[in-house]
Amino acid sequence: MKKLSAVLMMSALLAACGQSDNAPQASAPAAAVAQKVVVGLDDNFPPMGFRDEKNQLVGFDIDMAKEASRRLGVEVEFKPIDWSAKEAELNGKRVDVLWNGLTITEERKKNIAFTAPYMANHQIILVAANSPIKTRADLAGHVVGAQDGSSAVDAIKKDEAVFKSLKELKMFGDNVTALMDLSATRLDAVVVDEVVGRYLASKREGQYRVLEENFGTEDYGVGVRKDDTELLGKLDKTLAEMKQDGTSGRIATQWFGADIIK
Repeated sequence: MKKLSAVLMMSALLAACGQSDNAPQASAPAAAVAQKVVVGLDDNFPPMGFRDEKNQLVGFDIDMAKEASRRLGVEVEFKPIDWSAKEAELNGKRVDVLWNGLTITEERKKNIAFTAPYMANHQIILVAANSPIKTRADLAGHVVGAQDGSSAVDAIKKDEAVFKSLKELKMFGDNVTALMDLSATRLDAVVVDEVVGRYLASKREGQYRVLEENFGTEDYGVGVRKDDTELLGKLDKTLAEMKQDGTSGRIATQWFGADIIK
């Protein structure tokens, strides 16, 4: 019996060893692939991203982000943020991208990475229709409004002579509120992204006038964290494909009446 027990034990041991040798080796865990991209935006920035009469988020950049996410096979979530704290929201990983008429600047490049530009923009000057202001120089001694944290502020300050001549540069949480103050004569002018300013002015026909002079040309891009190189590469590729097959142009035409994709 002892010999039989020993033989059985040895057989069991050999079988176990055989199973161990033939068992497939556990593979290293695959790199996690994001299943959702959280888009940080200013939800009062028409026509790029804003709320319609049903309180639904709509806009050109909303449609662009939805299409890009569909092609990437990921869910997209839109998260309104304090636009003046956008870089902190991104680098604090509370959002994954900034996609809402975000101007590419050298200063911002120090903290975040950008896709290739997808649209050109100007910082225009809006005044009341009956305003005596005709040029940038005429802004001297006047109160000018701009969105806090926007590239409009940077553009104004870059023109040192004009900036120093202003009575006040007043900051606002969004451009809609700034234009309300312009209509109420609490401001003499508003400096704003062209795509936004012209869209808002078209909704209030006859109230505002756009000066021929502006504060320069700039480009829009999608902002991502500097270390998120994989997402950046995928977005660049997808945006290029959307431009090439005409999708971006169709979305632009729906919102602006023309293909203004860069």
